[in-house]
Amino acid sequence: MSPAIYDGPIIDSHCHIASTRFIPTAFLEGFCANVHVRLVANGVRKSRSELLDTYLAQSQDHFGDALVADMTSAGIEQAVVLLPDFTYVMKSDLTIAEMYAEHHAILQRHGERFHVFGGMDPRWGADGVALFEKGVVEYGFSGLKLYPPCGYSPSDKRLYPLYEICRAHRLPVLLHVGPTSPALEFAYSHPDLLDRAAFDFPDVNFILAHGAVHHVDACARQCAYRPNVYLDVSAFLGSQHPRGWSVALAELFRMNINHKILFGTDWPVFRNSGGHRKVMEQFLAADGPLAAVAPVQRKWLMSGNTRALLPASRTIDAIA
Repeated sequence: MSPAIYDGPIIDSHCHIASTRFIPTAFLEGFCANVHVRLVANGVRKSRSELLDTYLAQSQDHFGDALVADMTSAGIEQAVVLLPDFTYVMKSDLTIAEMYAEHHAILQRHGERFHVFGGMDPRWGADGVALFEKGVVEYGFSGLKLYPPCGYSPSDKRLYPLYEICRAHRLPVLLHVGPTSPALEFAYSHPDLLDRAAFDFPDVNFILAHGAVHHVDACARQCAYRPNVYLDVSAFLGSQHPRGWSVALAELFRMNINHKILFGTDWPVFRNSGGHRKVMEQFLAADGPLAAVAPVQRKWLMSGNTRALLPASRTIDAIA
């Protein structure tokens, strides 16, 4: 294989702990339903229950050790670990407070490698606000993770106290956009629903997760015209572009918003595609999506833009 087109620092801005303690079985069931349809269409004979068993077995990395090993094998220095709050709409083994505590323990175990964004459903009200603040102040969390398909708009006024905390601590907010597990509704997942909040909180930075895959034009428009809106390329392997994900990313990188784009993978979703190492080899190939990107902008995409949004005390440069 030819040498990588980039050999500088890498931050994966979008990862999850692959654990059934944090991802409800109902979410995985919905995810597997979609995967199963695609497999059947391609002639793969595997039942939905077999598929679910596979994903459940792969979701036992409760302490993040497998993620760290995978990152190390691929040369990824740090990752943003996202904790979505599904607990308001799906049965989970742990409460969201227990999940916060466990992610604090993971951060203590792998502190030099991870940043944690704590999730919070706004319908938890004052208790949720207090817990998120505890995550920031006591647990050292680095941002807020929102999952609007659970049934709320990112401009819901009940989120504003959470945004106030992010403003006070200069922390970013990352929100899911686009389709997801069919166990959840898609009506709240369009990026334009963020516009009111982005307007009301101009000094809070918002990241549109999967913005290179879902509603790409709308996400790019938000990034171009809202100074405080960014997007990440996570789940790029799932791009439905007729010429493939590499072409889709190359087109995005020509839109003159590379100062607003964050590299991210959505690990562990692609573990069955070879893990971080194989994905990074494809992403950084000389004929890959970065081929036409200027060297300085490659550094922005792979680490610089993410580093600029994270708390300065815990980035690669600070730790080094």
